[in-house]
Amino acid sequence: MISGLDLTDPETPIGVVNRFGITTLTAEFSAGTGAGTGELVASMPIGGMTNPFTGQPSIAGLAILVDDVAGRVNFYRTGGDQWTVSSELTVELTPDAYPSLLSEPDEPVIASARGIGGIGSPLLSLCDLTHAGTVIGVGTVRTLPLNGGPDAPVSGGADPLIRTASTTLADLMSVEAVSAGDGSCRLHQRPDPILNNLIGIVHGGVSGAGLELVAAAAVNLDRSEPLRTGTIRVNFLRPFAAATDRGAQSFYEGSVLRAGRNTAVADARAIGADGKVAVIARLTAYR
Repeated sequence: MISGLDLTDPETPIGVVNRFGITTLTAEFSAGTGAGTGELVASMPIGGMTNPFTGQPSIAGLAILVDDVAGRVNFYRTGGDQWTVSSELTVELTPDAYPSLLSEPDEPVIASARGIGGIGSPLLSLCDLTHAGTVIGVGTVRTLPLNGGPDAPVSGGADPLIRTASTTLADLMSVEAVSAGDGSCRLHQRPDPILNNLIGIVHGGVSGAGLELVAAAAVNLDRSEPLRTGTIRVNFLRPFAAATDRGAQSFYEGSVLRAGRNTAVADARAIGADGKVAVIARLTAYR
């Protein structure tokens, strides 16, 4: 039995946990036997996070929290000689989410994650999201167990970013908003070792957050009354590496599939330094 606050997942960079302020609150798990059971609870502050395109409050950070907490649950359900790679991630929000987050921005979001179903491939975990005592949504993560892998998280070194009250979500994610000029929104992903996982690619929660930002921005371009993200589903297709060579680009791009007065659907994709589509997402937004 592993208990206490020392549960870590080798796939999750320590730098991501520290940079985004993820704090493990409770953890009770039987691990390393292929039959891990239990619950893991962690929190993360998202108050004050805004979309770099629109300036509106953003829930993109929840993808990072869900990927970490639910991903750790799946990791500790595998055998001791395995590690995991995320294949899908979802975040579903209730109508109470935005009013709660806006009314009490200093309160962190708490994710309570547990495994769903039997041990197999892929593994599925579910987490409840609460804020200031209100249930604001759920998240899921599917992961594929792989043989081998490291025994402990790998550090990306000292974090050069010093987080202050003025630090933006874009700063935390090392991204830069640019306009694609065709009604779509593009977000450049700069290289940042703190955000990389063990094989040198952008952490799945961070790339999921990037996709939410561009999809939500595309939905709300030139809209006086914003639509809010209700659902986002992310599929990880291949490794997403941030471009380090001059002339290469790595970016997120979102465009509207259909927009109405009260709801809209947008698609987003992450293009790696190799020019290939690495991660995709579909977002549904509501008034």
